[in-house]
Amino acid sequence: MALTPSSTRIPAATGAETSEEIAGRLRLSATRLARKLRQEAQTGLSPSQLSALAAIERHGPVTLGALADHEQVAPPSVSRVVAKIEADGLVTRQPDPADRRVTKVALTPKGRALLGASRRRKTEWLTTRLEDLGPEPRARLADALDILEALTTESR
Repeated sequence: MALTPSSTRIPAATGAETSEEIAGRLRLSATRLARKLRQEAQTGLSPSQLSALAAIERHGPVTLGALADHEQVAPPSVSRVVAKIEADGLVTRQPDPADRRVTKVALTPKGRALLGASRRRKTEWLTTRLEDLGPEPRARLADALDILEALTTESR
């Protein structure tokens, strides 16, 4: 079944929408998409645990303080998150070779595999949904991605 604007619960753009109306629709759509992708992840981890795992992968072995900064959470919160994902065998603590007093958290092969499988599931779900759109709406969405990427990477 091809998805069309009328088959969604969000009304199609009329061209006369204000920036505030567009922002509201975008926020709602982004929230729904994020929720659906979390459901598709099927990792058994909380959003905070999954986010921390991805941050550790992205930034390499990191101290708990650096991870707290990346995740914009308090150090005690990140300590609890890391304790859980460490107990699950997804990360390991290792001494910093430059300063043995410092401990860094690194991804294990199991953690890397979990992230990879989660991303594949989410991409497969999105791919299926995009294929249901048809060529014209898919092209419009591809064009909109350039704008979304600019919105989310530019600081203001």
